[in-house]
Amino acid sequence: MMIDFVPDPSLYPFESRWFDSSAGRVHYIDEGTGPTLLFCHGAPAWSFLYRHIVEGLRDRYRCVAVDYLGFGLSERPAGFGYTIAEHTAVLGELIDHLQLDGFVLMGHDWGGPIGLGAVTGRADRVKGIVLGNTAFWPIEALANRAFSVVMSNRPMQRRILEQNFLVERVLLPELGNNLTAAEADHYRAVQPTAESRRGLATMPKEIRAARPLLGQLAQDVPAQLGGKPTLLVWGMRDKVFRPSASIPRIRAAFTDLDMVQLPHARHFIQEDAPDAITAAIAKRFPRA
Repeated sequence: MMIDFVPDPSLYPFESRWFDSSAGRVHYIDEGTGPTLLFCHGAPAWSFLYRHIVEGLRDRYRCVAVDYLGFGLSERPAGFGYTIAEHTAVLGELIDHLQLDGFVLMGHDWGGPIGLGAVTGRADRVKGIVLGNTAFWPIEALANRAFSVVMSNRPMQRRILEQNFLVERVLLPELGNNLTAAEADHYRAVQPTAESRRGLATMPKEIRAARPLLGQLAQDVPAQLGGKPTLLVWGMRDKVFRPSASIPRIRAAFTDLDMVQLPHARHFIQEDAPDAITAAIAKRFPRA
């Protein structure tokens, strides 16, 4: 199924583009010219999360932001499993389709392992990496694993599908007054029915189910990408990926790393601190 929603151009002033992957029709935006930045979202978001950053950089950079299958305006294809491995494979197809080369990857939340997984085999085409509030190793923290267990049980799966729980009770309450009513509606509108939320419902399960993939990434990222110029932008009030547990592991994986702390930002850093992130990317990866 496709999503029957047209974003408000005053909030999402971008041209929608489409790629017919092997698994389904993928929505993405491709704005501006210059060095390429590829933005990868997490759950339960979509490319709308990056709107302020894309607006701030598209006068100097080519900004590509993707919606995974099952998210945003992308298709909800029959037979697709919405696993991290499947999302990674489709993102790799998009990178090849657009012939991206010399690009900077930004990954947040699940966009970290999805993006990194797609580029470990394409490392020669990657110029740099931006990571924010993410992890590319098996998740051991008890709170995260407990969240996965609770969100995977039948009653909570029903609430995710029937009541849009992850948007209504996780994303929107955390963002609070950061969003206008119209902006909040853009997060709701792309998940209008239970059937359209199958991808959302799978993501919490993947915290545990994707352990083999994450274990492989823990080895592949330092080996294949560890020497790339890297920028870490971190919301220091995040309770999902706590700074004390996450930052040392990322520092250990990259030899050329700069860090910008976002002291007042929580998990959804693109909404909490877009200007700081925009400035940090432009400083770390200046136009030649």
